Amino acid sequence: MLGRLILLFLLTPAVELGLLIQVDKLIGFWPTIGLILVTGMAGSYLARREGTSTWNRLNTRLNQGDLPGKELVDGVIILVAGALLITPGVLTDVLGFMGLLPPTRYLIRKVVMKRIRKKVEEGAIQMQFGLFGGAAPGSPSTSEGWNAAPSPGDGAANGTSEWQGTQKDRPDHHRDDPDSSSPSSAANGDRG
Repeated sequence: MLGRLILLFLLTPAVELGLLIQVDKLIGFWPTIGLILVTGMAGSYLARREGTSTWNRLNTRLNQGDLPGKELVDGVIILVAGALLITPGVLTDVLGFMGLLPPTRYLIRKVVMKRIRKKVEEGAIQMQFGLFGGAAPGSPSTSEGWNAAPSPGDGAANGTSEWQGTQKDRPDHHRDDPDSSSPSSAANGDRG
C-alpha cells in the first residue's frame, strides 16, 4: 500500500507536468493558465452544487429512517473530485469532473460499491451497526468480552449476559469511581 502511495505521489505530478507542457505548446502559456483557473472555479461551483444536493438527499433519507449508503459514497466521491479539481493539472481535472457529473459519478459509485462488497465478503472490511460500532440498544452483544452462550449456573441462563473482561473495560464503568462495582453505587453518591 505504501509503495502504491509513493508511486502515486511521484507519478501523478510528473504526468501532470508533462501534460501541462503539451497543452502549453498547443494553446500557449496564458491560455493554459486561464484554463487552469477556469477549471478550478467551475469545479468549485460544481462541487458545491452537487455536494449540497447530496447533503439534502442524505438528510431526506435519514429523516425517513433509511440508511443513506448511496449518498455517503456520493459525498466521498464529490469530496475527492473537488480536491482533484483544485489541484492544477489536466489529468486531475478530468478525473475531478468525472466525479462531479452525475452519470459518471454513478459509474464510479457502482465500481466503489462492488469493491466494498467484495472486501466485506472476503472479511477484509468489517461493518457494525449500532451505537459507536457496537450492538444496537437492547440487543445482546456478541463482541469480545461478552458471554454470548449461556452456561448453566451463571446469570446468562436467565437472559442476561455477564461481563468477562476487566472492571475498567466494563461498558458501564465510571472513571470517576474506580472502586465502584455497579453503576448504581456511582449514582448514589459513592464518588471519591
